Amino acid sequence: MEDLTPRKQDLDPIEIASRDEIEALQFHRMKRSLKHAYENSPFYRNRFIEADVHPEELKSLKDIAKFPFTTKQDLRDTYPFGMFAVPRNKLVRVHGSSGTTGKPTVVGYTAGDIDVWANLIARSIRAAGGRPGDMLHNAYGYGLFTGGLGAHYGAERLGCTVVPISGGQTERQVTLISDFQPQIIMVTPSYMLSILDEFRRQGLDPRQSSLKVGIFGAEPWTNAMRQEIEEAFDMHAVDIYGLSEIMGPGVAQECVETKDGLHIWEDHFYPEIIDPVTGEPLPDGEMGELVFTTLTKEGLPMVRYRTRDLTRLLPGTARSMRRIEKITGRSDDMMILRGVNVFPTQIEEQILKCRGLAPHFQIELTREGRMDNMTVHVEAAPDRVDADARAKSAKELAHHIKAIVGVSTRINVTDPNAIARSEGKAKRVVDNRPKG
Repeated sequence: MEDLTPRKQDLDPIEIASRDEIEALQFHRMKRSLKHAYENSPFYRNRFIEADVHPEELKSLKDIAKFPFTTKQDLRDTYPFGMFAVPRNKLVRVHGSSGTTGKPTVVGYTAGDIDVWANLIARSIRAAGGRPGDMLHNAYGYGLFTGGLGAHYGAERLGCTVVPISGGQTERQVTLISDFQPQIIMVTPSYMLSILDEFRRQGLDPRQSSLKVGIFGAEPWTNAMRQEIEEAFDMHAVDIYGLSEIMGPGVAQECVETKDGLHIWEDHFYPEIIDPVTGEPLPDGEMGELVFTTLTKEGLPMVRYRTRDLTRLLPGTARSMRRIEKITGRSDDMMILRGVNVFPTQIEEQILKCRGLAPHFQIELTREGRMDNMTVHVEAAPDRVDADARAKSAKELAHHIKAIVGVSTRINVTDPNAIARSEGKAKRVVDNRPKG
């Protein structure tokens, strides 16, 4: 793979500033953001009063722990526009969550917010190895989901040529990649696997494609999947992180030269790690739930927003800003099976160890009597479809899951293409256990 390390002179100065400079900027912006939220958002004013705390009590960055958390339920309770800190006519765009149940959580952006977002996506694409003039195949979904338009504006801001194909039409995706010769693709990692399948179905060698960088986000994915994609396409596969409540994609980005976790753009977002049960702050290096306070957002400032994503904070490497490890899972996606905590990413890692299996899977949870059971439905590799090969692969996977994850699992090895493909975020878990 080509060395795509960006030149030092092309970076924003704050990316390689000292920690003292970064923290001084964070403190200045945090004071201003808390004041803005208190004075302009009735929701936050009431929340601060209930917690008996005032923005003037922020004397250091650690004092943010005095302020109350914000949760996704708060956005639902104030639907659609109850949390905004500017008049509705000052918003230039609204987005909504990609949730599958109930009403979406709505977020809004001023013109200034959109400008910051575009700059941070441009910074992220550059950190991933993108350059002005590159063609970028944008297969993130357009619409209420923040991925498509977020990536689009940032790519244009960097100076890329954007192919706004969105998700779906997989055959056409491969045709346009082959014809247009883009250097970069932005897409969910699960849908990239569908694109890989289509390359092979068409008899094309993905390693001969023009793609040099894949920027994958919107769902947890593993280093094992990174290796699978990089080997298949002979390209760099890097992680991008974001969530609509904080901004969208571009809150943190993995750097192509290190691929050792995602650098948070700390000049705009202040991270904390908390104990997901007690809510108490944890020191850097300890695993817990990621919490963000926005430092520059105008339309929808967020104070100590609980992401439910599980990770830990680490020192900077390629940039001065701190890193988060790849997200291992979400506290609300965690399955508890017979007393053992299980995440879909753990199952994915074991599947990728089995040569007889394709990386398409779905987990089904059922209950028989008082006992919860987990069945992993996974596709046979195209060249391992006979009954003996399937049985061997099922036994191998069950052994890996028991040995590494610690639970006994039923394995159903299906025909190739039997698992429903996702054009956005993959639905990894189907819970068929009785409710109540």
